[in-house]
Amino acid sequence: MKLNKLKIGQLETSGNLFLAPMAGVTNLAFRLLCRQHGADITYTEMINSDALLSKNRKSFLKGLSSPYDRPFGVQLVGSSTEKLREAAIFVESEYRPEVIDINMGCPVQCIIGAGCGSALLKFPKLVSEIVSELTYALKTPVTVKIRILERDEKTLEIAQLIENAGALAITVHGREAKQMYSGSSDLVAIRAVKRELSIPVIANGDIKDEESAENTIEFTGCDGLMIGRAAMGNPFIFRRIRYYLETGQKLELDRQARQLEDFKSYITLLEEHNLLSSQNLRMHAHWFTKGLHSSRKIREKINGLKDEKAIFDLVRSSCKEKD
Repeated sequence: MKLNKLKIGQLETSGNLFLAPMAGVTNLAFRLLCRQHGADITYTEMINSDALLSKNRKSFLKGLSSPYDRPFGVQLVGSSTEKLREAAIFVESEYRPEVIDINMGCPVQCIIGAGCGSALLKFPKLVSEIVSELTYALKTPVTVKIRILERDEKTLEIAQLIENAGALAITVHGREAKQMYSGSSDLVAIRAVKRELSIPVIANGDIKDEESAENTIEFTGCDGLMIGRAAMGNPFIFRRIRYYLETGQKLELDRQARQLEDFKSYITLLEEHNLLSSQNLRMHAHWFTKGLHSSRKIREKINGLKDEKAIFDLVRSSCKEKD
């Protein structure tokens, strides 16, 4: 299977594998690591438009990039058209991303409780207004990430509305917001959106290995795949999927050695970009060691440590033991 190029406005990618925006996960170091393994576009963590306009330092750091992190997208979350527009103009000027994405799919209670994320899908007029305002105000392509709704016709209505308002691509997660991450991604619903729209449609949800990636593309006909939770602590999933889609063969890897090596690379990248102290290294350590033979011992040791430097030193030593 050929990895198709994908066009979003004037942006043309070399392939169609996307790293999903994930809170607490897709910092610059992690994006660079996924890109090294074959991700074609990476997204920042979602950035709250209100916090960014309030000059919140943590929010500002989320948008930082580097020349090696291209093309990349910045994802904004908010419920106010005016604040989202103002934040997007700042993002375009300050970070110069290739894409600005609007989060209309997050199902987490603190986000939907504030009227953001998937809560916006209940208000089609507001959805249209937000997309229209941003596409009018920006030179950067605007995309939107949504979840499916309870009825297929409502999902299609929202998707068409987003396209008509000027968005140049849409990502569809095949679960309803109330499902969170339970159940299965509905490929039938994603396929229906793809058949209805003329802009690129990117499939998201349950893409966790070679077979699920191939099945999602073949069944939905989507233009791209967005990989989220399966990449946490496992950035080489992009290399595996890319290799499989291009050759039809599975890439032979020593998972234990690969994950420890990637964790070592991740820590090095955090250090190089002065991000070590700003990230939850304990959480990433759990993800990177998940499923490994020595994972329980490493995680038990990590749980007893009090600061990032101690975690850093433990992982370094664990990696050296495997060299």
